[in-house]
Amino acid sequence: MRSPDLARAVDLPRSFAAWGLAHGIQRSLIQRGARRGDLISRMVMDPSLRLDPFPAYEELRGRGVIGANDLISASVDHAVCNEVLRSDAFGTAGGQGELPKPLRWLHHKVIDPDTLGPVDPPSMLAVDPPLHTRYRKQVARAFTARKVGRMGDRVSDVAGDLLDELTGVEEFDLIARYASQLPVTVIADLLGVPELDRDRLLALGNEAAVTLDPGLSWRQFRRAEVALREMHTWFRGHVERLRASPGDDLISQLVLLDGPDRLDPVELHQVGLLVLAAGFETTVNLIGNAVALLDGHPDQLRRLQENPDGWGNAVDEVLRHQSPVQLTLRIALRETEVAGKRFLPGHGILLYLGGANRDPAVFADPGVFDVTRANADQHLAFSAGVHFCLGASLARLETAVALRALYERYPDLHVAGRPERRGTRVLRGFERLPVRTTVRM
Repeated sequence: MRSPDLARAVDLPRSFAAWGLAHGIQRSLIQRGARRGDLISRMVMDPSLRLDPFPAYEELRGRGVIGANDLISASVDHAVCNEVLRSDAFGTAGGQGELPKPLRWLHHKVIDPDTLGPVDPPSMLAVDPPLHTRYRKQVARAFTARKVGRMGDRVSDVAGDLLDELTGVEEFDLIARYASQLPVTVIADLLGVPELDRDRLLALGNEAAVTLDPGLSWRQFRRAEVALREMHTWFRGHVERLRASPGDDLISQLVLLDGPDRLDPVELHQVGLLVLAAGFETTVNLIGNAVALLDGHPDQLRRLQENPDGWGNAVDEVLRHQSPVQLTLRIALRETEVAGKRFLPGHGILLYLGGANRDPAVFADPGVFDVTRANADQHLAFSAGVHFCLGASLARLETAVALRALYERYPDLHVAGRPERRGTRVLRGFERLPVRTTVRM
């Protein structure tokens, strides 16, 4: 039997090849473009623009509805982003769609199935219809409006329990103690995840989330790969437990599928792990972004405290103003035209959802945070078209309940110390958000 160290050494060439094809080549090209001052390359690579991308969005907007460099197109235009997301002329092209077909084929061959991430097929983020339709149909039954509506009491109970645990605590990290714990508890219930496993999976999911970003360094890739391998190992054991003793959770239902709907082991891993990670990632970032915004806009918080029925619309305004998912990629599947620009098959376009959600053609005074904004729900934070977020209703419910409960329990809660933003480009949220409140015994 090989030692773990030997196994890691044997896997190293394979890992390096997978990194080079998925990230290394594009990283080199993007860095070269950024050094030459190319705006789109800088938006992907410049650390300062990860912290505050909005000036760059406006610069790109000033260049027209679709910008481009030698490698790719990009847009912050709401109409363009909406059209591309809904068009069957664009898709994910089976993951790593920005690569030429021969390199894409080679990447799929060299990548270790035990390190597949959220942008690797057969993840639902990386496949198009009809395969995407097949997977989505099996998962969607857990997120119907009726089922999500019935989860309100459970979400309220979880929020109350978490706040009870903070009794007597004057200062705490909102992300670690509340914003992450609420959605991971809810999605774990939905997927049959044992309570003892939840914190570890939360940490692993956080480490693996960086794989959504383009142009990772070798060190970033290897760190995420270790986390993904551990997640797949855990999931394999979880499936075996549920196969032996199934429950009424979603993973048990997927395990027991038969006939043409049956998922093979790789499909089951990619579908199940994506639902698990997506089930807490968006809401963690959404709650953190909301608290930071309300801290900076006390007049908006007072409006909500005076009119608690406004929390639902406030969540949409947070989604618009500080989108948890800032960008996504689409590839032209056939020759087509958008806003007068011709796209050939294989050409990619970066859709900056965070910029589209501040399009002045749709949102008046788009930089202003207004919890009463009448058309806040026209944002694209949950994407659109066939890849519209399955868990959007649950994320909205969790966030509205979490925020209302938090500020009812601690009306004077405020940010204390220096918040720490996540280092990711695609996901926008906080790694750490210290808050302080008056102790209530």
